[in-house]
Amino acid sequence: MKITILGAGNWGTTMALVLQRTGHRVTLWEYDIAQAELVSRTRKNEKFLPGYVLPNEITVTSGLDAALDSAELCLLAVPVQKCSGVLRNIRRIPANALIVSLMKGIEQSSLKRVSEICLHELPAVDSSHFAVISGPTIAPEVAAGLPTTAVVASSSHETAETVQKEFSTRELRLYTSNDVIGVELAGALKNVIALAAGMCDGMKLGYNTKGALLTRGLAEIKRLGVSLGGDKSTFGGLSGMGDLITTCSSPHSRNHTVGERIGRGDSPTHVLENMVMVAEGVWTAQAASDLARKRGIEMPITEMVRRVIYEGKDPRASVSELMLRNLKAED
Repeated sequence: MKITILGAGNWGTTMALVLQRTGHRVTLWEYDIAQAELVSRTRKNEKFLPGYVLPNEITVTSGLDAALDSAELCLLAVPVQKCSGVLRNIRRIPANALIVSLMKGIEQSSLKRVSEICLHELPAVDSSHFAVISGPTIAPEVAAGLPTTAVVASSSHETAETVQKEFSTRELRLYTSNDVIGVELAGALKNVIALAAGMCDGMKLGYNTKGALLTRGLAEIKRLGVSLGGDKSTFGGLSGMGDLITTCSSPHSRNHTVGERIGRGDSPTHVLENMVMVAEGVWTAQAASDLARKRGIEMPITEMVRRVIYEGKDPRASVSELMLRNLKAED
């Protein structure tokens, strides 16, 4: 299968390696011309995935139309906030090509999920040709061939099974789902909780706090996700609880890293200015809070993260406020 990956960050580059190893013809698109030329020439992407050499069989280009020419499947691995702009510049996409999102976030300006962005910007693409892959997938571990499981969700069972068959290897096992909404929201919202978990670790609040945070965080993820049409069982699966545990504990998690530095006393502005890779939870915190207010859903942890990042609220004061909220039954 001829596969084009839009986005040569650590996850896009990782999937290029994984798919090329299984015999697929892979083209990796990088928007930055100089970066694309560097990776193409050196066969290394030290900026995002150090330590790996890209086989010559992987084509690296900055030409969007050339990258998509005759592609049978297009993987989306760009930052969520840049997705609309990238898709808008696509002049033509091959008929019947499958579109598969690897992104985990919500567009801040529109409050749209990735599938909604795609179907809006690519009206010629049928929703049955769209799928999303999500789950506990830390890129360096996947690149190293460590056992990884994830979920591929699509409104079309045929599309989900096609992606499952073409992507699964001895090291990467995919399960199918028809809950696109739930899988997308679980993957996006867990990044916000990972920011909070990082703050807890940065403040050295201990394991009791961390365990409570993950549990209550999952509860509010599920509340918003179900209200927006997701299946509640999805949030207890790989794209929900599985990804949440991983992202809140891995040293490779960008969102956890950002939160930890803030918890140690760095200002959010300073932390973000020095980030090479994107921490999607930063933008999703605002988007999720906006969605929660519109739906009348209570998300106290998410709102706390939003206030710390966007209003400069002290993380320790935020923890005190959470602990002193009105007492209630566990939901």
